[in-house]
Amino acid sequence: MDPKNIKNTLVVGAGVMGHSIAQVFARAGIEVRLVDPHEGALERAVNLIKSNLSTLAEYGSISGDEIPFILERVHPSTDLASSAKDVDFAIEVVPEVPEIKKEVFSQLNEYCTVGTVIASNTSGLDIFSLADVKKPERVVIAHWFAPAHIIPLVEVVPGPKTSMEVVNMTAKLMERLGKEPVIMNEFVPAFIVNQIQNAVGMAVLQMLEKGCASPEEIDRAVKLSLGIRLPVVGVVQTMDFNGLDNVRDILNRLGFRNPLIEEKVEQGHFGAKTSRGIYDYQGRTEEEILKKRDMRYLKMADHLKKIKAYEPI
Repeated sequence: MDPKNIKNTLVVGAGVMGHSIAQVFARAGIEVRLVDPHEGALERAVNLIKSNLSTLAEYGSISGDEIPFILERVHPSTDLASSAKDVDFAIEVVPEVPEIKKEVFSQLNEYCTVGTVIASNTSGLDIFSLADVKKPERVVIAHWFAPAHIIPLVEVVPGPKTSMEVVNMTAKLMERLGKEPVIMNEFVPAFIVNQIQNAVGMAVLQMLEKGCASPEEIDRAVKLSLGIRLPVVGVVQTMDFNGLDNVRDILNRLGFRNPLIEEKVEQGHFGAKTSRGIYDYQGRTEEEILKKRDMRYLKMADHLKKIKAYEPI
């Protein structure tokens, strides 16, 4: 299926993520059926979409004249059976409860055609062991991040039976929606971002429990360091700039040994200072690499200060 030809989509669940995802489809010119068993949830979802669009218009991302047309493409309903008919792409955004997910997949299997791609917005569940559907090769994870109408990333995660055609089509559809898909090679619990985020969260909770620093100071410390660096170099490339020989020494001191880091160091690939580490810097000098990095750091630091990002919301 060509993502350009997708005309009708289905979002099951009108909560925090569901309404926002539906809004993205509608903004891209795609008809979207937003289903929830509770009328109140649908009313709240429509009101939130209106508020979101108003914010985007105020910021200048869209024209106020577009809002009525976007809203017209969102079709709220409590009837999943009728809403699921003849949709090209369906995504469930229901609570992270295995029994609920399983029931929704059973319903989608019954109501959708076998040609419908069925996606899950799960943040970490092994949906592939829960979804009992005909043609399991059409089941894929498309994990969005809140607020879905602003955050660019969507993690596209295949299961053991998911076809590459479905994976690639889903990624292309996300691009059509203006998103930045990242395709994983295989399913792992919590995927990429939540694995990292969970580790950070646990460390922060431990510090709060011990009273090491106030919540405000912890957030300020992160914003004034990682907040500047991570958007520019990410997590993996940060290790290249720290020096993989230093990374190895730190790991050893903590009682860990990582085969990838050990191999790189043995090969003399320490990172930016040797023009090759986990990344390959194509023979550029350390000075060239650091200058490019630092110019971006300076712009990021200035921008964050300008928008008062270091202050609490």
